[in-house]
Amino acid sequence: MVFGEKRPVPTQTPLSASPKTVEINAEMHGSLTFKESVDLKINGIFSGSLDIKGTLTVGVNAQIEGDINGDNVIIAGRIKGNVSVTRMLTLMPTAVLIGDISSPKLNIVEGAVFQGTSRMPSESSNESMNIRELASYLELDESVIIELVRAGKIPVIKDGDSLKFERREIDNWAVSGIVK
Repeated sequence: MVFGEKRPVPTQTPLSASPKTVEINAEMHGSLTFKESVDLKINGIFSGSLDIKGTLTVGVNAQIEGDINGDNVIIAGRIKGNVSVTRMLTLMPTAVLIGDISSPKLNIVEGAVFQGTSRMPSESSNESMNIRELASYLELDESVIIELVRAGKIPVIKDGDSLKFERREIDNWAVSGIVK
């Protein structure tokens, strides 16, 4: 019985369970900002600024002119601009990057071309982080950080309406085992 047959409706995974994947295979100009975790893959031409929470993969045929901010960035194409990463930057053998880098972890595979300066924040540096940067650094949701601040369970510097977290203090706090 074809018309009277009921078939189960497939369930979908909630959007927050895994990062969304966005792929760009065209020419684009402007600014792209993702406030939620996303896997962005660029295979075309892009000019402007990119602010990515999640992973950015720049394909072999991609050309980007502009600054990039992200959690994890993998470059196989051409970039002309500064790249600031909170977790790890990887330059594949086909990568060409002309610009400055800021990343705590950097992997430059043989064959990659990099022209610029590199700044790698060390574990001992005492740079300040905002809530977003701290959430990324600790791999927690921003709401969890806010709750820890409200409960007085995390070292924080209140500067007017803004909150600052010193990396050294956070590292000591995390190592001490007080992270309950």
